[in-house]
Amino acid sequence: MKNSPEIPSTKRRILATAALPYANGSIHVGHLVEYLQADFWTRFQRLMGHEAHYICADDTHGTPITIAAMKRNIAPEALIAEKWQEHFADFSDFQIQFSHFSSTNSEENRALCEEFYSHMKAKGHLNQKMVEQLYCTHDKMFLPDRLVKGTCPKCGSKDQYGDSCDKCGATYGPTELKEPYCSTCGTAPIMNSSEHILFKLNDFKDYLREWLPGHTSKEMANKMTEWFNEDLRDWDISRDAPYFGFKIPGTDNKYFYVWVDAPMGYISSSLQFFKKQNPQDPKLAEQKFREFWKEDEAAKANTEVYHFIGKDIVYFHTLFWPALLKTAGFRSPTQVLVHGMLTVEGEKMSKSKGTQIQARTYLKHLDPTYLRYYYASKMSGGVDDLDLNLEDFVNRVNSDLVGKITNLASRGAQMLSKKMDGIMSTPDSEGEKLLRQAHAKADVIAAAFDAREFARGLNEIRALADEANRYFDEKAPWKTLGADPTATKQVLTTTLNLFRSLAIYLKPILPEYTKNVEKLFGDTKSAQGYLWADAKQTLTNHKIKDYEHLASRIDPEKVKAMSEESKPTEAIKPVTANAAKPTVAPPVERNAAATNEIEFSDFEKVDLRVALIVEAEEIKEADKLLRLKVNLGALGERQIIAGIKSAYKPEDLKGRLTIVVANLKPRKMKFGMSEGMVIAAGEGGSNLFILSPDSGAKAGDKVK
Repeated sequence: MKNSPEIPSTKRRILATAALPYANGSIHVGHLVEYLQADFWTRFQRLMGHEAHYICADDTHGTPITIAAMKRNIAPEALIAEKWQEHFADFSDFQIQFSHFSSTNSEENRALCEEFYSHMKAKGHLNQKMVEQLYCTHDKMFLPDRLVKGTCPKCGSKDQYGDSCDKCGATYGPTELKEPYCSTCGTAPIMNSSEHILFKLNDFKDYLREWLPGHTSKEMANKMTEWFNEDLRDWDISRDAPYFGFKIPGTDNKYFYVWVDAPMGYISSSLQFFKKQNPQDPKLAEQKFREFWKEDEAAKANTEVYHFIGKDIVYFHTLFWPALLKTAGFRSPTQVLVHGMLTVEGEKMSKSKGTQIQARTYLKHLDPTYLRYYYASKMSGGVDDLDLNLEDFVNRVNSDLVGKITNLASRGAQMLSKKMDGIMSTPDSEGEKLLRQAHAKADVIAAAFDAREFARGLNEIRALADEANRYFDEKAPWKTLGADPTATKQVLTTTLNLFRSLAIYLKPILPEYTKNVEKLFGDTKSAQGYLWADAKQTLTNHKIKDYEHLASRIDPEKVKAMSEESKPTEAIKPVTANAAKPTVAPPVERNAAATNEIEFSDFEKVDLRVALIVEAEEIKEADKLLRLKVNLGALGERQIIAGIKSAYKPEDLKGRLTIVVANLKPRKMKFGMSEGMVIAAGEGGSNLFILSPDSGAKAGDKVK
């Protein structure tokens, strides 16, 4: 990305988008991974002094909307208006700060679809042909990909949608599914034909091959270029009535496919935003819009556009979308930033297990600050999945955010206000050294946040909090209050200044938390509050306000109540197709040696990582155990209690790289929490050998 993460001499001009939530469902904690990541990043850019806009909208068209509205006997417009209110409330209550949150069912979006279509038609990028489709005789309608389910043609997984497989990641067309059935009524569909309009994607093959490497990650670019081994297929951009969407000009019963008008929502919502920003000057609004979106080299040099998306929709955003933009003379995104999916307790979210937690259910029981902090503590800039382990969630928030960071303010501010006059003085010599170290980390943390390596940035913040707590505990100001109030006040001044810097570093992630910190220090001179540069300042001879509550520990019972409420009230019954059941092959006899075999998918559940052993110490009360502190790169530091005492001395382990299981559920032991497992070979006792990677591997690398 452009420029240094330091306070800029030239302001960056950024527009970021997140994938549009579909208006036929509620927001859940899996969706929030993306919207929070983009929120953290755009808030950080604004703290750095840049112009950064965060644009989103509800995705409102398609057959599922039509059917959902029919079932409730309301108009589709009423349904999407209701969902817009629900989605916007959920996002707002999770402190997500959109510059503008719109809807794809807008006149701006309709005009944009027609503009794009006119360019496709004029430039010869369209084709028409008869297309065989699945047709539901019960519902009397053609079935789009998300209204048909069946068995994946690649891996054989059942109950997969008609466009892609959740199990193996394969993409395909609805007609390729085995044993298909209508996902609304269960009827086995028949084949029927209809004339469709197709976009000739292969016309852009050379352009896309050149475009991809510079506009998404190397991993994603390599995956997408696998499609170029053969001609790119024509893309069906039309759908038959009944369909809720925009009618294609010049046709009687054809509508734009939802994946045509949905990404255009990024552009139409931007136009609405700039109009809203400049209500008295439509020419200025149009100029700003063009600077971000039109294919103008001078404008592109001074503006940046970023799409935040999940890895499940990369195909649309890195092949179809840039081709459409090129056709109509619009600029392509600077980067398509791809993230992984959310798992809960190491598995895909499940309604039946109560792990598909709705945003509103979470908010009913817990503070959004907790989830914002936890997600950030596990976010890297890559496409690895993020796991919500509820026990780890409670432990990490209670230990780090409350026990380490908030504790500094709680102890320091209350002592200064209640036991003294509430006026900070100056730091002592050791405090000045600690503050210089904390200020020096501003650029390090900024670089991590700019690269979306939020976990790495939080590791730095936690390390500073550890040093601040060590300093406070060693100085023990509660003991010196009577004998040496001057020295006591210096310690409190240092501690509060350290906390203030940490709170500013946390502001992109915990905006409401930091707003309360601004009140504590009386730093409310502007609506914007702290900027990143303020973290490098030291307050002296400064009056603070009375301490008010910032964060409390999570009650595990509230987490349990949230999980219980997320479980269905009755067992979920899968839709069964009105078709003959497939023949099940008899089990194959296997020899005894093969009974422990596992599927590859089972192995994939184990997250093996390269770890750097930062510290190692003997647990004297235990015969076999060592306490290790390991660094897992973007995943942060963990404590692991390992049974290798008979084979290794602690001093021999420090600085070594080894392999650990990183997604093992934390285990509370007599001697502390163990947050992983070191992999070792051998018979046990002194005959144990920890595994080490070859040279070149680094902490956090995934073992594949």
